[in-house]
Amino acid sequence: MKVFLISNTENPEKTCAAAALTSYWYKGASETYEKLSKKEIEGILRKVIGYGHISVIEHASFTFSIEGVSRACTHQLVRHRMASYTQQSQRYVEIEHFEPVIPSSIQKNKSALHVFGDFLSNVLDTYKKLIKNNILPEDARFILPNATRTNIVITMNARELLHVFRLRCCNRAQWEIQEMAWKMLKLCKEKAPVIFENAGPLCITEGKCIEGDLACDVWKSLEGKKNKKEIMKKYFEKRFG
Repeated sequence: MKVFLISNTENPEKTCAAAALTSYWYKGASETYEKLSKKEIEGILRKVIGYGHISVIEHASFTFSIEGVSRACTHQLVRHRMASYTQQSQRYVEIEHFEPVIPSSIQKNKSALHVFGDFLSNVLDTYKKLIKNNILPEDARFILPNATRTNIVITMNARELLHVFRLRCCNRAQWEIQEMAWKMLKLCKEKAPVIFENAGPLCITEGKCIEGDLACDVWKSLEGKKNKKEIMKKYFEKRFG
């Protein structure tokens, strides 16, 4: 998996801070934008985000290129509807070199890996035979599995990204989209450290979990401990850097 931030709103935090000032000051953003200092920007953003007035961060958008992930991953991703997506088309891009995404649970199990490999080999062989029989890729693709690699471009605003990180950085998220979300968060923090300074799953942003009986084993192991938030933060730092 490769995750790239290919573009974003220029000066995203400055833009959002100027937008925030517009709501309670008589001057327009055209007057305040250039005059805002780094300290003022940080103060404004922390204040409005702290109040829960996060609509202002919708003015900052981020565009990612996600490459080499499975169709299973992107199928989950596009459930986040406040975004724009452009995915590699299986109608127009013929599969020539089939390099599937293989879960580590299968990779570690020799017997399962053999079964998995045999199936995928048959899939590729069948796909190629269909193409040779003049079946269009858009129809031959019907036999391709969720393991098929794909590339997708995503554009989201900062508010929606906070929502995505809350859900997909969680240990309960599927492993592939969880890894993708942490990579995206790391890139976002480089461009907008104040906006994303408290981003991530609830266990590290608010020190709580709403999964109930479905909470991850790591969280369950911390029952009775007071510093859950700090422990979970270190846990994720060790996993994702």
